[in-house]
Amino acid sequence: MPHPPPDPEGPLAAVLEQNIRTLMERRQREKDKASTQERIAGAIARFAGSMTFVYLHIIVFGGWILINLGMFPALRSFDPRFTALYVTTTLEAIFLTAFVLITQNRMTVLAERQADLDLQVSLLAEHEITQLITLVSKVANKLGISESADLADLEKNVSPEQVLNRIDEHEERIRKE
Repeated sequence: MPHPPPDPEGPLAAVLEQNIRTLMERRQREKDKASTQERIAGAIARFAGSMTFVYLHIIVFGGWILINLGMFPALRSFDPRFTALYVTTTLEAIFLTAFVLITQNRMTVLAERQADLDLQVSLLAEHEITQLITLVSKVANKLGISESADLADLEKNVSPEQVLNRIDEHEERIRKE
């Protein structure tokens, strides 16, 4: 008889709950370690990437343009050649670019750390699986069960350095073609 699907709202395994809690605590510690400048740059970059920012600019710059085109006769034109608008938007673009780059640099560092962790976990899992395959192979031999030819290949440990070297060789070959 098939098992009913798990309740999506039901409890997770204790180890998953602990892992989630640990990851959230770690993420909070990483946020807390950010310098004041990084926090300010992050807040500005988040705001600049919001629809509120877009709407604010539509109102401010749209109003600026309409006033200076004389669309509102009651309001006096203050930038008829739009020179101040040009300077303002240029300076804003320069600063926003810097804030976004600062934020992206921090995100890159965090992503590289996560990639390193993922690699280490994968390497550990590969090593453990190789050990299990070796053990299962020995048990099979002891019981007189013939093993697949592919199993011998799986018993070999994988060297990350060799894999990276092989990837580099293939990329170099593709570049030359």
